[in-house]
Amino acid sequence: MSSSRSVRKLEVVSPVPADIDIANSVEPFHISEIAKDLNLSPNHYDLYGKYKAKVLLSVLDELESSDNGYYVVVGGITPTPLGEGKSTTTVGLCQALGAYLDRKVLTCLRQPSQGPTFGIKGGAAGGGYSQVIPMDEFNLHLTGDIHAITAANNLLAAAIDTRIFHESTQSDKALFNRLCPPNKEGKRKFSDIMFRRLKKLGITKTQPEDLTPEEVKKFARLEIDPNSITWRRVMDVNDRFLRKITVGQGPEEKGMVRETGFDISVASEIMAVLALTTSLADMRERLGKMVIGNSKAGEPITADDLGVGGALTVLMKDAINPTLMQTLEGTPVLVHAGPFANIAHGNSSIVADKIALKLVGPQGFVVTEAGFGADIGTEKFMNIKCRYSDLRPQCAVIVATIRALKMHGGGLEVVAGKPLDHAYLNENVPLVEAGCVNLARHIINTKAYGVNVVVAVNKFSTDTEAEMNAVMNAAMAAGAFNAVICTHHAHGGKGAVDLGVAVQRACTSGNQHLKYLYPLDISIKEKIEAIAKSYGASGVEYTEQAEKQIEMYTKQGFSGLPICMAKTQYSFSHNAADKGAPSGFILPIRDVRASIGAGFIYPLVGTMSTMPGLPTRPCFYEIDLDTATGKVIGLS
Repeated sequence: MSSSRSVRKLEVVSPVPADIDIANSVEPFHISEIAKDLNLSPNHYDLYGKYKAKVLLSVLDELESSDNGYYVVVGGITPTPLGEGKSTTTVGLCQALGAYLDRKVLTCLRQPSQGPTFGIKGGAAGGGYSQVIPMDEFNLHLTGDIHAITAANNLLAAAIDTRIFHESTQSDKALFNRLCPPNKEGKRKFSDIMFRRLKKLGITKTQPEDLTPEEVKKFARLEIDPNSITWRRVMDVNDRFLRKITVGQGPEEKGMVRETGFDISVASEIMAVLALTTSLADMRERLGKMVIGNSKAGEPITADDLGVGGALTVLMKDAINPTLMQTLEGTPVLVHAGPFANIAHGNSSIVADKIALKLVGPQGFVVTEAGFGADIGTEKFMNIKCRYSDLRPQCAVIVATIRALKMHGGGLEVVAGKPLDHAYLNENVPLVEAGCVNLARHIINTKAYGVNVVVAVNKFSTDTEAEMNAVMNAAMAAGAFNAVICTHHAHGGKGAVDLGVAVQRACTSGNQHLKYLYPLDISIKEKIEAIAKSYGASGVEYTEQAEKQIEMYTKQGFSGLPICMAKTQYSFSHNAADKGAPSGFILPIRDVRASIGAGFIYPLVGTMSTMPGLPTRPCFYEIDLDTATGKVIGLS
């Protein structure tokens, strides 16, 4: 065991109690103790209560010349709707490295949305004896980053509709005069942000009175096409009745009625910007570049055109700092950003990873998780996140379960809330072997990025030795560096020691050179087709709408961005029912959209819901407060 004062020995019991009961049974260390183990002094962080702290970006500047630690990404096979335990494995691996293998380690995780916490899915702090604590604080509010994103997103939404309203009711001159009002001396001047729009328009004049009537019109009128607006309002609650709404029905809005809708907050482009930004200055530029729609002439309209990019940055200035927390065994965690894994890239932030790699130092380990299966999360980690961060992973973990492999081998459909079929609870080696085609494709695809692949088999109580041996043999045959059995859900870090040893060896074996799936300087279609090929598709077909959008983004100069495929996580193909390793299918692209500030184009493969609904019996039925102790109960 490590001599570190912030390592805690767990007293595990069997059967494994509920997650919240385990979390509540452990008294967390004061977060200053966790920070001290990372050599962070009090001027490096701001405390948010006793168990959370915001780590300041100044740490990066101070440690700029320090060497990075090893960088590990955790992905998974194509999951069942029940999930295969990627977050739990990520936490368990780090508990093993820090508490049992005496390595400096930092876990980097996404912040969960509150919507699913009260809906179907529950929380996302890991599970069993591999969790981030305090679990209730991790899943609810945290340090307010999602609330900041909600406020910034909705400020921009308000600015869009208000600008259309004011432009429709005023002359060019009146509009210009209100945008550039006279000061106390009666002199008009441009605010700093206005020079960004002037530069975009090719106007070099610096005094408002010097503009010609034509320049006044170009500057003051954005001429937003209401039908082109892609920016929607957000809230961090699952509310299906807000998916489609009508705004502008008040009598004072003078008939400016428009159909729009709400997304859940984590689907906001601002969340993706937070996750991909590399500094405060970079975040300011990305927020300003976000495109909300087009002008009637077909030109992209940005947040800076609306004059709001600076204000958005002010609302996000604290959110850019990652939140320091801890695992059940006292190892440190950085929680930061939580972008969708379909319409966005599904990975925690670049700044958290960069800070973590400096803090653990050259012999330490940073382990981060990529959302959904490796075809989505790990692919986007490599081709989007690593491009913007310029970081290079040494190892990729692929989490597999016997349950999911049986499904891919032809087992009956797995449905959340329904009992599992007999085949999932009893030994069936042929079914497991048949399903290993899914694992094999994920290994081959991930290995192609130039990293060593370690397979972590997340053991359930019903899994047999013969079934697990079948998986490990198939993994090694497909080219994995190693394959190990893990019991971290039941035993904490102790149950992931073999995985920790395998990851250490994979990182230190050398020969890792990150290779992207595609270069950025090829066309949008060529990039889409390269990704589709990795899924097993034989071709791609585009709707008329998708063709139109590709043409527009290319004309607007955005074709050099990476691609973020929005597709089902339940199959390599577009059809969630196609299990195993489907091939020879044609991938249909329904539409193509863009997050210009975040920095990617996202083709839609099928229909994506960006506002979940609540089921008949949501998780909130179980959630309450023990008023005697003040502890949250019933969180899952």
